[in-house]
Amino acid sequence: MTTVWASAAAAGPASLPGKPSDILLVSEHWIGYTETDGTGLGWDLMREIFEPAGVKVEQRIEPYTRAVGLVQRGEADAWIAAYKDEVGGTLYSKWHYDNDEIYTLSLASNPLPSLQTLGKHRLAWARGYEFQHYLPNVMHFNEVARRDHILPMLEYGRADLYIDAKPEMDFILAQSNDPQRYRLTYLTVIPLYLSFADTPRGHALRDLFDVRMGDLVGSGKLRPIFARWKHPYPFDTDGRQSGTGAAH
Repeated sequence: MTTVWASAAAAGPASLPGKPSDILLVSEHWIGYTETDGTGLGWDLMREIFEPAGVKVEQRIEPYTRAVGLVQRGEADAWIAAYKDEVGGTLYSKWHYDNDEIYTLSLASNPLPSLQTLGKHRLAWARGYEFQHYLPNVMHFNEVARRDHILPMLEYGRADLYIDAKPEMDFILAQSNDPQRYRLTYLTVIPLYLSFADTPRGHALRDLFDVRMGDLVGSGKLRPIFARWKHPYPFDTDGRQSGTGAAH
């Protein structure tokens, strides 16, 4: 951070130079996280981060890969629930704001998977999620366009394991008349970031985000938002890591 930014941050985020008055955030629709009506944990967090600093949050729901493309082209300011350095041509915050708790879904009759054995399985996940960069030992994988075909895909042996975050797994299992046929297995936690457009607006908003996150985590002001949504708080150890997430 430059001396100018450090001085402005000390004076308060509203005084940061070049700060836009609004931010257009794009996100996939995640139940209870980024709802189409503007409710959800993710939207509540974004409003708490930006709006007290004088930046109005505008939200837009798009499929994940389209959301990424909009930010890469500078047509939106940032997308929600990015993994660190997920794609090129965008700016990543230093602070994460939540974590994704990652699970596998398989037939209960199949061998129990683990991070160490992923290379032995045929994997599948939602298009654009790039898990191959964040999970070890990935060898064989396919991307799927929609989650409503996951159970038949497993049932007919077109994949051994489906990988996703816990809330999406719950949504998929709710479609089954016999959920006991399937097994959820915890894999790991992946931090969630905002990824910003590589534009002057994006640079200013990314820097503001990092200033605000430092303040909010230090003060504990985000904790009631996670509690309201019955969601584990992601900053309970050293203030930079831990917890679980609900998106991506």
